[in-house]
Amino acid sequence: MTEFLAMGGYGAYVWPCYALAVLVLGLNAWLPWRRHRRLDRQRHTRPVE
Repeated sequence: MTEFLAMGGYGAYVWPCYALAVLVLGLNAWLPWRRHRRLDRQRHTRPVE
């Protein structure tokens, strides 16, 4: 298992890239969801003119 994690000596470069990719994918899902939720909340709380 440690050999797999070490990736032949390149693990210090490979795993941070995987972590960054997961972070970017997570933000790509979370930020639009948060914006949609905020806009939906504003739309429902705004008084009708």
